[in-house]
Amino acid sequence: MTSQVSSPAEHADGAVVGEQRKPAEVPRVRVDDGAVATAFVSERHLMVDGRAPVSFAPLSRLWPTADGWVRTHANYPHHRARLVDALGLTDGATVEDVARLLAERSALEVEESVYGAGGLAVALRTTKEWAAHEQGIAVAERPLIERHRTDSARARVRSPLAGDPLLPAAGLRVLDLTRVIAGPVATRTLALLGADVLRVDAPQLPEDPDAHADTGFGKRSTTLDLTVGRRAFEELLSAADVVVTGYRPGALDRFGLSPEALAERGPGLIVAQLSAWGDHGPWGARRGFDSLVQVATGIAAIEGSREQPGVLPAQALDHGTGYLLAAAVLRALTEQSEQGHGRLLRLSLARTAAWLTDGIERSGTADAVTGVTGVTGVTGVTGVTGRTTGGATEAAYDRPDAWLAERDSGIGRLRYALPPVSFTGGPADWARPPGPWGTDSARWA
Repeated sequence: MTSQVSSPAEHADGAVVGEQRKPAEVPRVRVDDGAVATAFVSERHLMVDGRAPVSFAPLSRLWPTADGWVRTHANYPHHRARLVDALGLTDGATVEDVARLLAERSALEVEESVYGAGGLAVALRTTKEWAAHEQGIAVAERPLIERHRTDSARARVRSPLAGDPLLPAAGLRVLDLTRVIAGPVATRTLALLGADVLRVDAPQLPEDPDAHADTGFGKRSTTLDLTVGRRAFEELLSAADVVVTGYRPGALDRFGLSPEALAERGPGLIVAQLSAWGDHGPWGARRGFDSLVQVATGIAAIEGSREQPGVLPAQALDHGTGYLLAAAVLRALTEQSEQGHGRLLRLSLARTAAWLTDGIERSGTADAVTGVTGVTGVTGVTGVTGRTTGGATEAAYDRPDAWLAERDSGIGRLRYALPPVSFTGGPADWARPPGPWGTDSARWA
């Protein structure tokens, strides 16, 4: 299903998005379910020199326990090491070894012992069980997107939009301190819209090369050790318009990168924080990933049952939260240009999950997530009944080919999902493909 939406969009308070930088003619926005469905599983469509990536390591899976189910995440070597150590196994532990051990233990005991060792494991819960959990309660009390003013800085004057294609984020500098999927999807979207996005990683925490290839479009990538390369980082920060972080709450505070410290050093700065569980409640400082949040919040039970849990056909919490974050940043920039003040934005995968499951509770059906009858509530993740363009209905979406492209890059020949963001005069693709991780200079373009 394709829809045409008249722009500009209005906030609840009547402010017009993009008013300060609007072009001579405000473009029309096109939402194509096929493009969105393809983009929501972009990591599955990626191919590098004909090779498909491996999404999950052998020890990243759902496991039956003595009294239920538990999900583990061990894609990164340090997470795998902490998992097997917490379980009392050796480095050479196999899937069979882990399965035998977990079958004898309770899910909650595994959850606590693995997290206590710095690993990642979450017990399966239903939506009702999560709603009664302390963390579920803490998450539900927060808005989908937390928005706060951080200072009294004056409005930043930005030049009018111009050029072909039309790039609403042109001239903006975005410091990208995110990893894996959700944060990189947000900054990949801002890069599509013209922002100069520089991703900065710690050299001792290398990213999965396939994850970087999928979400590195439009950006540059560098590494900095903040214990020795602080001057270079501070120079980047001093010229940034936006800082996006994707580490667990508090993890960057020791480097002077708390929201308060950032606001003090960069008046008018937009800071966007993304986390798995939010920054409130007993799990506020825990690490997490989309697959774990699905299990904890009841989505895995909805997709299957308490006896045999399932998974969404996409990492929809990651992708959905990523696009929400990008939209929130653009809105914050518009408000900053009108009213002044720095902004702090907070989003979490768990809060996005609450938003989705709340919709299921209200509708009384799982179709809002699973898409059993066609178009899904998770922006077309699974099935789409058809597309309409100019009043004509095209064939049902059953293949992603129309929304895939190929191009050469510094890491090989790529097949990838095209961006789902589409508006009249806007970009049809990213200006640049991803390059090798961490090989760009630590400076703005």
